[in-house]
Amino acid sequence: MRAISLTVSIMVASAPALGDDRPLRFSVSDSSTMPMVRLAQGKVTAGILHDLHQRIAEKIGRQAEQVVMSRSRIQPLLAEATVDVSCYVNPAWIDEHRASYRWSVPFMTQRIQLVAAATTPPTTIEHLHDERIGTVLGFTYPELEPSFREATLTRDDARTESQVLAKLAAGRYRYALSSETALAWFNRDRPAERKLRAMDQFVEYSIHCLVRDEPDVPANEILEAMQQLQDDGEFEAILAKYR
Repeated sequence: MRAISLTVSIMVASAPALGDDRPLRFSVSDSSTMPMVRLAQGKVTAGILHDLHQRIAEKIGRQAEQVVMSRSRIQPLLAEATVDVSCYVNPAWIDEHRASYRWSVPFMTQRIQLVAAATTPPTTIEHLHDERIGTVLGFTYPELEPSFREATLTRDDARTESQVLAKLAAGRYRYALSSETALAWFNRDRPAERKLRAMDQFVEYSIHCLVRDEPDVPANEILEAMQQLQDDGEFEAILAKYR
């Protein structure tokens, strides 16, 4: 009986330690495309975020679990503690700021551009009226929300940035909004005469990771790991891999 009791005691004592080593759960939007994320059969297999998540987890001695979900579910699932970290976030995109959220150093800058076919005459977003604009479903464009509300511009949503750009290339509309990285990736293998062109860069965002600061999440370690990755030039190395 004494041996059995001792074994049970050891198992109980070990349980919290095992729980402390669970994988870090990173959110990934199912509308993400390369170079940010490559999805294959619902799993993340490559991309900037894939590599970043892996490095963060490695730095603190954990495994990375990348949880694919709709963009609209990321904030609720963070609040419900279903995921621990959400990267590719800017404070302007968050509806609810909680005391239990902490922001990492930025790991990249994302420039949002007005994009058109190479043959389209140059213009800027301020000069567009009564135009349908290619946009990503569920994505917020704070600077253009007044124009969308007043219907001086009309959103034409697609599920991913690559689909937005494909519809633009096919002539479904004359203009679209795209991140600089998605546009560069889309244009990589297209002949010069078929490349899409950035007409106007109208906003620039710093891109961060948002971390739950709760007892079950090593928030300080994650933020310190991000700082170390920045100091060691690893952010730039990851970005360079996908240019």
